[in-house]
Amino acid sequence: MVNINELVAQARQMQEKVKIAQQELAKLSVEGQAGGGAVKVILSGVKQAKRIAISDKAMKDKALLEDLIVAAFNDAKDKADAIATATMEQATNGLKLPEGV
Repeated sequence: MVNINELVAQARQMQEKVKIAQQELAKLSVEGQAGGGAVKVILSGVKQAKRIAISDKAMKDKALLEDLIVAAFNDAKDKADAIATATMEQATNGLKLPEGV
């Protein structure tokens, strides 16, 4: 028979691990690039924008620059998503939690 006290203790441990993982992700910096590094976007592990770097050559074509910014952001977001997924899976021992938890 399952001991309810053990389950509660395990749930609390997991909750603490998730909280620590979320704090670590918030401190993380993830870089996305486009145009061979002409545009770089730095996001935190929780996808908050930290910085954008744009080379002088990218400034010459507005339409291209707009596309490069979007591509660099999406690159950084995809990397942040992959890191967040791996980090949370480790914190929860593979238990799938709802998005945003």
